[in-house]
Amino acid sequence: MKAAVIKEFGQPLVIEEVADPIASDNGVVVKVEANGICRSDWHTWMGHTPNVTLPHVPGHELAGTVKSVGRDVKNWKIGDRVTVPFVVACGSCHQCHSGEHQVCNNQFLPGFNAWGSFAEEVAINYADVNLVALPEGMSYAAAASLGCRFTTAFRALVQQGKIAPGEWLAVHGCGGVGLSAIMIGVAAGANVIAVDIDDEKLAFAKQLGAVALINANQVKSVPGAIMGQSGGGAHVSLDALGSPITCRNSIRCLRTHGRHVQVGLMMDSTDAVPMDRVISKELTLLGSQGKSNILDHVFLWEPAVPATALSSNQRQQLLNKKSDQFLNAADASKKITVLYSKND
Repeated sequence: MKAAVIKEFGQPLVIEEVADPIASDNGVVVKVEANGICRSDWHTWMGHTPNVTLPHVPGHELAGTVKSVGRDVKNWKIGDRVTVPFVVACGSCHQCHSGEHQVCNNQFLPGFNAWGSFAEEVAINYADVNLVALPEGMSYAAAASLGCRFTTAFRALVQQGKIAPGEWLAVHGCGGVGLSAIMIGVAAGANVIAVDIDDEKLAFAKQLGAVALINANQVKSVPGAIMGQSGGGAHVSLDALGSPITCRNSIRCLRTHGRHVQVGLMMDSTDAVPMDRVISKELTLLGSQGKSNILDHVFLWEPAVPATALSSNQRQQLLNKKSDQFLNAADASKKITVLYSKND
């Protein structure tokens, strides 16, 4: 099969023939029909992800059809239309038995600790625990858009941040997770403030329902601007980007007893957390890894998710040449994007 392979960190991916994957006894092989691209893929490409050895095939936001089935798999058959959460849980450990698949002790992570979905096929372990059937009429592109960023934002805001109607929500970073958070916040009845340094991203955030926009490069103080807009600070603030600056701004923009949720990964976290503020305002700091077993629920949100697919010509170009723009798109994307789709 063809795959997009990382040969050197930070260098163009190489499109080449690699061995076809083989299903484990508890797994399946999925013929990939659509892929999303995520900032986590960018981190992997840059060499930030621990325990990735080269050569490596990235990609974890996927949808497709089951091509082959392991001998112990009971719930799936060849031809089933499926997607999978980015944390593929074992189903047997204490965390899984508690319903917390996203912090499974034995995680199988396509695109991270195993070869991923930037290929024609991908092997997925623990199929009976993790595969999710696509609803009738849902496109592969829409499913790929929902699988990681939307479930991550849903977990962060609804289950961790416990956003409530009428509350003020600040979203720092309007990439895939941030824009998903804006949609979820609006649907939950929150007043959403979008923060970014890109006016085009902010304009898109407004289209999705943000009531206030802040360009971080054009205000003296991001926390001050948010406090002014919200009448005293956000109830919930989400750092969707992951940097010392966005983390500090997210915490400092909160009102007393506010909740900060950290989703963006930070490579340099030195002095990121203003603990004096956390203590004096009795703030709550929450981490969120996404949620593995809520895709069926999240699928109900599908009509609200904008997704774009490549044309057939663009698809063919991608499969047949090297592209140093392939993963740079994760750092520069303006909206939720499906990078590779076999069905327009």
